[in-house]
Amino acid sequence: MLAFLYQTAFGRLILKILCKPQISELCGRFMDTGASRILIKPFVRKNHIDLSEYETGFSCFNDCFCRRIKPGLRAFCEEEDALCSPCDGLLSVYRVNGDTVLPVKQSRYTIPDLLRNSRLAEKFTDGCCLVFRLCVNHYHRYSYFDSGSKGKNIRIPGILHTVRPIALARYPVFIQNSREYTVLHTVHFGDAVQMEVGAMLVGKISNHHGTHRFVRGEEKGCFLYGGSTIIVLLQKNTVKFSDEIEKITGTGEEKPVRMGDVIGRKYNLSHYS
Repeated sequence: MLAFLYQTAFGRLILKILCKPQISELCGRFMDTGASRILIKPFVRKNHIDLSEYETGFSCFNDCFCRRIKPGLRAFCEEEDALCSPCDGLLSVYRVNGDTVLPVKQSRYTIPDLLRNSRLAEKFTDGCCLVFRLCVNHYHRYSYFDSGSKGKNIRIPGILHTVRPIALARYPVFIQNSREYTVLHTVHFGDAVQMEVGAMLVGKISNHHGTHRFVRGEEKGCFLYGGSTIIVLLQKNTVKFSDEIEKITGTGEEKPVRMGDVIGRKYNLSHYS
């Protein structure tokens, strides 16, 4: 179906309708109703989801989709220099070349276009862009990767492409899709941006806090139905990534990670001596 939508002329005509936020909103309303429970068992079976890890008792499909994991199953490392994944997903890491992110086989995009804020974007010149792509089977709640404080959430309206590679290869999805971000003033990794990007059939990004002081591992929010993406921007010389992630950085490969996994360590000069 995605090949038809993104690779044929007729499919792209249909795609213009499916990408409209109103379509995702209508889908989301149904997923909030009791009638949507009929979809839960087929969804769990098709995506091989082990519900024994989660709190159950779902009154609608979205209860299942943004289900809560049982306490202790996504513990964050307490070592101060550890950079932990804020979510489950498939991680790609890119060096920001000036203000431009250059994904392999994907559309390049600039940090000013991503944030629509040139002054803020300057903070991340030559920094790192972490892209966590969540598929429908992933845990769709996400957390703060360090302790600190934040200001208000900035919402950027847009359309809603899928975030699968077939769309990323054709469109600058991350600067077209609806998204929401905030600046995190973190204790150990300086100022960072954490951005949630909506996707086709994901019309709702639910962040819990406006201005707020947070602690590492505290839940930040959740996505409702569909695949989605979290982007983290880090300033230059902030983090030394694990050898495995360093090896795939800039190649376009994706590393499966789970919320709380250590993906790097705070930068210090000894890492680069």
